[in-house]
This record gives sequence, structure tokens and C-alpha cells, in this order.
Amino acid sequence: MAKERMRCTWATNEEMWSYHDSEWGVPIHDDRKHFEFLILEGAQAGLSWSTILNKREGYRRAFAGFDAEKVARFTPRTVDKILTDPGIVRNRLKVECAVTNARAFLEIREDKGSFDQFIWSFVGGKPAINRWEKSKQIPATSAASDALAAELKRRGFKFAGSTIMYAHMQACGLVNDHLLECWRWKDVQR
Repeated sequence: MAKERMRCTWATNEEMWSYHDSEWGVPIHDDRKHFEFLILEGAQAGLSWSTILNKREGYRRAFAGFDAEKVARFTPRTVDKILTDPGIVRNRLKVECAVTNARAFLEIREDKGSFDQFIWSFVGGKPAINRWEKSKQIPATSAASDALAAELKRRGFKFAGSTIMYAHMQACGLVNDHLLECWRWKDVQR
């Protein structure tokens, strides 16, 4: 049954169907979930999303259940240990950037009350609703992701450029980029 539904064209197998059907594009208002996606999307840079989804539990284990406060306290020794874990993509720059980003994430939370309030301000507090008919119409960036990436860079974030931030906005429901023919397009707006 799940296979017969019309979905966005990137959801090409059961694992991707599950992610697409239950998570992608659903508006998130939870700081821990935002931090999870920041780590996962930073790790995904240059790789496929399915690679990262396959390693999601490894990331959850290695990065303290995506607890930003714990990750911010990781030491160089902790980073070295994480880099031995085959359950993640073992790229030193990406692992170190997760620690750097955790610290910057906490500073934003301190400054703005929550990361959620901060990030949603880039779309006026409500999801941007797009009406794409074909995948090739979906942009890799937007004016909002450009502004968000610039502010994150100013605040010390790494692996948080406009393309990665647009992917974050899509995944966390700040923008609805489900295709019009996809059964989730209307569903995520509710």
C-alpha cells in the first residue's frame, strides 16, 4: 500500500518512504530535533541522505542522543573516540564541527530563548508553502536560507551554508517542498 502512494520523486525505497511519509516537511518546534537535523545535514554534505539515514542510530549514540549541552562539552579525546565508530561517517571536520555548532547553538538559545524561535523567524514564524509540480523546480537555496546561513556563519557555525540550511528548512517543515502531486503536500499543512 505505501508503495502505491504518489510521493516526491526522491523517496525511492522503503527507508526513504518511511522518512518521507512520517518526518520530512513536518513543522518542528523542538530544539533537540533541530539540533539532530543540524548534525545529520552537516554530516550529509557531499554524501547521499540515505547514507546518513542508515547511520542515524549511530549518530544518536555517538552524539549523546543529540543533546546539544552534552555535545558542547565534548573534548578532543571524545572526538577521537567518536571517529572510531563505524556507525557514523568518520570525518574529523564534520565531527569537530558538530561540537563547534553545539556551542554556537547553545549561545543562540541563550540569546533568543530557543533555537526554534530563532530559526522560525527567518520564515516569519510559519511555513513557506511552495507549489512545485516537478522536482527540478525545487531550488537548492532561497533568500531565507541565504540569510539564515549568513547569520549562522556570523555566530560561528560550520557546515551550515545556504544549501545545507535549505535542506534543514525542508526537513523541519519551515518550507513545504513536497510536490503538488505528493500525498504529503496537503497533509503537512494541517
